[in-house]
Amino acid sequence: MNAWQITSAGGIDALSATTRPVEQPAHGQILVRARAVSLNYRDLLHVLGYADQDRWPLVPCSDGAGDVVAVGAGVTRFKVGDKVAGTFFQRWVSGNVSPAVMESALGGRQQGMLAEHVILSEEGAVAIPAGWSYAQASTLPCAALTAWHALVTKGRVRAGETVLVLGTGGVSLFALQIAKMHGARVILTSSSDDKLARARAMGADETINYRQFSDWEQRVLELTGGLGVDHVVEVGGAGTFEKSCASARFGGNVWLIGVLTGFESTINPISVLFKSLSVQGIYVGSRDMFDAMNAAFSANELKPVIDREFAFAEAPAAFHYMQAAGHFGKIIVEQM
Repeated sequence: MNAWQITSAGGIDALSATTRPVEQPAHGQILVRARAVSLNYRDLLHVLGYADQDRWPLVPCSDGAGDVVAVGAGVTRFKVGDKVAGTFFQRWVSGNVSPAVMESALGGRQQGMLAEHVILSEEGAVAIPAGWSYAQASTLPCAALTAWHALVTKGRVRAGETVLVLGTGGVSLFALQIAKMHGARVILTSSSDDKLARARAMGADETINYRQFSDWEQRVLELTGGLGVDHVVEVGGAGTFEKSCASARFGGNVWLIGVLTGFESTINPISVLFKSLSVQGIYVGSRDMFDAMNAAFSANELKPVIDREFAFAEAPAAFHYMQAAGHFGKIIVEQM
């Protein structure tokens, strides 16, 4: 089979096209013919050499969807011909995250989805929602589930609450859609007026161009009558965390998800303390959460926003496109 793999810290252009033998599924495993993969910022970091170097050569990417083409002994959840998406963590079915769960991350601690055939645990896959394409289903395992875990599983977002969403990447646009699905008000930031217009067309109630308003947290307070928001979907990390805390109401929630602005910062915890904020790290979610999310998406006819699709042979170009940070929604690599 054809695959892409990381073999060095040489960056995107060092991503290596290779061939690997097609493994046969062992007990409790399924063999999936991958049809589409969606990229996450975490995948880009891996390709740039930031993590899991002890697993090289490593097939990157956590998120993909395809067809079951073989099943191992003892498999009961799937049969040949089923359409499935893999779970980000192969061993997180329910309950709390654990060291064992963390070791089961696709495209990091385990070989990922950017290959023609992939071995998954039968416990580490879910059925694709009816009527969804492979490309649409490939967006669900990380970006969608992360937003769902934050706002619904942990946040229990309710109608009438206000959600602040940073940017227009995959997690952020799913957060916008999920918040609106629950009747919440959404404030969204971006540096692009075109992207802000597109977000308003999707239902964003208020938008802020953070290049126009460098102190965008003050603008958030203005838009909330000085109170602040109930939830912040914080994907920026070190560079935006303090502004996100300033944007939250007293007793509000800051869902710490991403590191788009980098890793290094000196963070002042005073606003967390004085405002009694709940700051919660969110790292994807369990299969039980995934199933609940899929049921809700199907019932509400929610569909992902896909920015652009690349052919399998163009995978490096897809990563360059992500690195340029001009996308609105998800970037897909198709493997038809």
